[in-house]
Amino acid sequence: MINVERHDNGVVEVTVDHPPVNALPVQGWFDLADHVTAAGRDLTTTAVIVRAEGKGFNAGVDIKEFQDEVGFQKLVGANRGCFAAFAAVYECPVPVIAAVQGFCLGGGIGIAGNSDIVIASDDARFGLPEVDRGALGAATHMSRLVPLHKARAMVYTASWATAQELHEFGSVLHVVPREELRAKALEVAGTIAEKDPTVIRMAKESLAAIDLWDVHKSYRLEQSYTFELNLLGVADKVREDFGK
Repeated sequence: MINVERHDNGVVEVTVDHPPVNALPVQGWFDLADHVTAAGRDLTTTAVIVRAEGKGFNAGVDIKEFQDEVGFQKLVGANRGCFAAFAAVYECPVPVIAAVQGFCLGGGIGIAGNSDIVIASDDARFGLPEVDRGALGAATHMSRLVPLHKARAMVYTASWATAQELHEFGSVLHVVPREELRAKALEVAGTIAEKDPTVIRMAKESLAAIDLWDVHKSYRLEQSYTFELNLLGVADKVREDFGK
């Protein structure tokens, strides 16, 4: 499901490969968090690349796990797993590069929005279709990728933004053909790897210290609204209607 490759210059690739659409089950989110955390804890790591194989970067939570479940154990697990994965990216002591291809939805937005650098293929599309799934969340991270009113419109309409749009906003560093995505991510990571590692780690820490808002508290608050929708039974109805 998740593969890790370490390069000689200290760059670590964490690759999600969970067909058909890289929608991760609960344990997958915790595994992703563990791999990113382990990579950052290793003092020989210079940068981390989070990327994916297959059709797209990430389709969020695997909602099939919620089907026919009595109670909310899987929902709580998904909430906590996503929180852990997004936090691991944000708190990683070295820069994290998200290499985004194809679709980047829901949880994918959380990963990209908490990354230090986003590089995208020219077919990449970013979206939060949560309202069509009876859920909320990751607006915290979408608001780090697009301007405020664009983010609000995307939440309300479950619409997409292209890689080219995000490049114009300044949140995507490079847009390249899909076949060049991994090479470009490795190139940028390699440039970082050439810098003094202590300075880079201190730079990452300082940038987090001056961030304009607390992404952890903000996202946790969003999750509480998703839980309320499930308690009210609205989430199940919306998911059923969407599947028809």
